[in-house]
Amino acid sequence: MRVALWLIALFSVAVAVALLAGSNPGTVMVFWPPYRIDLSLNLVLLVLVSILVLMHLAQRALSAMLALPKQAQRWRLLQKERAAHGALLDASAHYMAGRFLRARKAAELVISYERALANAGGHLAHATALKALAHILAAEASHALQDTSNRHKHLNEALAEAEHGTTGVRQTLKEGGLLRAARWSLDDRDAVASLAWLDQLPLGVARRTVAMRLRLKASRLADQPAQALETALLLAKHRAFSTAAADSIVRGLVLDLLAHTHETDQLLRVWKSLGSAQRLTPELAVQAAQRWLALRGEASVARSWLLPIWERFLKSPSFLSSTQKMQLVRALDQSLGQAEAPGEREWLARIESAQLAQPQDAALLYLAGMTCMKRQLWGKAQALLSQAAKLLDDVGLRRQAWTALAQLAEQRDDAAAAAAAWKRAATA
Repeated sequence: MRVALWLIALFSVAVAVALLAGSNPGTVMVFWPPYRIDLSLNLVLLVLVSILVLMHLAQRALSAMLALPKQAQRWRLLQKERAAHGALLDASAHYMAGRFLRARKAAELVISYERALANAGGHLAHATALKALAHILAAEASHALQDTSNRHKHLNEALAEAEHGTTGVRQTLKEGGLLRAARWSLDDRDAVASLAWLDQLPLGVARRTVAMRLRLKASRLADQPAQALETALLLAKHRAFSTAAADSIVRGLVLDLLAHTHETDQLLRVWKSLGSAQRLTPELAVQAAQRWLALRGEASVARSWLLPIWERFLKSPSFLSSTQKMQLVRALDQSLGQAEAPGEREWLARIESAQLAQPQDAALLYLAGMTCMKRQLWGKAQALLSQAAKLLDDVGLRRQAWTALAQLAEQRDDAAAAAAAWKRAATA
């Protein structure tokens, strides 16, 4: 369409010129004494137009000739800029290919090209980002080469270059440099230095997934289970892991943290920090209850932690594996004392009803027998423990059952039965 319009306009101009020139009788008379020159008006107009065109072309040629030095300088600066960017691409390609020494040399070449460009009078709007990225690449290559001194030098220069950029560029480059430094320290197994780098990040950046992953690894390496657990819970909340992976990580960290707690108040804070899903995990609830009892906490608190696990087990016996069931029985056995203690009677009733509902369950037989023994129901305790001792597969519980039977025999002054029970306990 545009070509058609241009053709129409060209033909229109040609027709107008032809009409004007074809029927134009005008002349131009030039007096040059003693001569007189008569010229056609069309010829005069053509000569004037030609002169104007020639003057315009001559002016442009003169301007182009005078601009040659500036164009040559601009071309040289452009070549230096292209060389700097090409060296940066080469450094990235060499680093990805595993040629770390070449990558570092190419990154250092970027810096030298940019410096030469600046000395030649050129200015790049993104010079700060270019130099900072080149230093980061050189530091990455030095880290891969295990050259710590060069890595620190390039990292410091990258952070220094970042300070000269605009607000957005400065913040981005500084955050990237700090995250890289934290990862490098973590690779060096220096958890303290890694956490120190991460602490320099702004609060918003520290909550990013990549920063929290680094903090989780550094906290675990630094043997700081409390901080590691807090970070893992945040990552699980933001769905940084799959459900199975998050449960496994959190469970391991909680177990580690429980092993490192030495006060009941600290343990209580840890338990309150857990979510409902973690509190319903059998391993965590049993370990927390046993640790609470080991720290001489109130037994009623431990039983309150175990109650949801117990109720789910009664509703669905397959909810607990055999190992988990034995751990639950041990924890309940440790928490149950005298029948007169608060809350004991309710638990005794729960245990008796569960044992009656599953009369052949060795773990419940053992728990009911130990409960009856603590209530001084000697006959019933002996009957239950005798059955449990024959059915139990767990060595520890079987040994405790025979030990309890030996003690009951001693109370009856039955030396033969006591000796036999002690012998079975010793060989369990």
